[in-house]
Amino acid sequence: MSQNERTKIGLIVGAEYDWPEAFMTAVNDSNTGITAEFVKLDGTHMDEVVPYAVIIDRMSHKIPYYRAYVKHAALHGATIINSPFLWGVDSKFLGTAVINQLGLKSPRTVVLPNKQVECETSPDTFRNLKYPMDWEAIIDYVGVPAIFKDIHSGGRQFAARVHNVDELIQRYDESGFRTTILQQIIDSNDHLHAFVVGQEAVMILRYSQTGGAYLPGVLSKDEGWGQQLAEDARRITRLYRYDMNMVEFVVKGNDVYVIAASNPAPDIDRQLMTAEQFNWCVNQMVTVAIERVQRPLPAITPFTASPVD
Repeated sequence: MSQNERTKIGLIVGAEYDWPEAFMTAVNDSNTGITAEFVKLDGTHMDEVVPYAVIIDRMSHKIPYYRAYVKHAALHGATIINSPFLWGVDSKFLGTAVINQLGLKSPRTVVLPNKQVECETSPDTFRNLKYPMDWEAIIDYVGVPAIFKDIHSGGRQFAARVHNVDELIQRYDESGFRTTILQQIIDSNDHLHAFVVGQEAVMILRYSQTGGAYLPGVLSKDEGWGQQLAEDARRITRLYRYDMNMVEFVVKGNDVYVIAASNPAPDIDRQLMTAEQFNWCVNQMVTVAIERVQRPLPAITPFTASPVD
């Protein structure tokens, strides 16, 4: 089956229902001859045919087998949103380097050695590490309170506030096999989340930390930081070459900080969003996914990807 013969979009999702159902309904009612369905897997053969032109992957960062499958699918011609080869090297610490390279502000961040590693070790394994760690210097650099969290992109899988060295050491001791970062908290009530679809369309929402949901309306390009934030979110997302991304900003006084450069699988849920906001996410993703079926972009794999401009 050639890429041009494929007309199906597959979804790999977890415990979410609103967005997948709305997306599949919209695609299947689009009168384009393109259909959408859940990907169903039960073990993948190395020469297995991939029936999808596009796969929207919102779960392989948590399920390693899914990540193995979407890499297989990408090598067999499917467009993966977002590329597992790019997402696989992404991290919150890398995001700070991306932000700084673009001349934007980021919170002070330190990546920490693993408390435990998933392999047999000896004392010589760690001879590149200084011991004991200078916890005081780390706290002095980042400041407190700070957020201690998992390094991987794709939402908050593990996070806790720390207020002093003792709390940091306690959280570190609990971190197990995770790679973690300690990051400065920018104290502000103005949290803005920029959803970027297809590396072009941007919707900026105000997030209420107390309410745990988005406030009604969207930030227009003519309102406050709107135009600049939209352009910054596009620049960041284009570096990652993600077709779905969420960039998190915090505004404090006259300063704007990017506190997360990437979230390739942001929460899209009717409980978090107004109908207008939710429908925007659905419709934009439908447009991009159908376009990727009809006019595929060059494949992004370790063997075909060109350098980032």
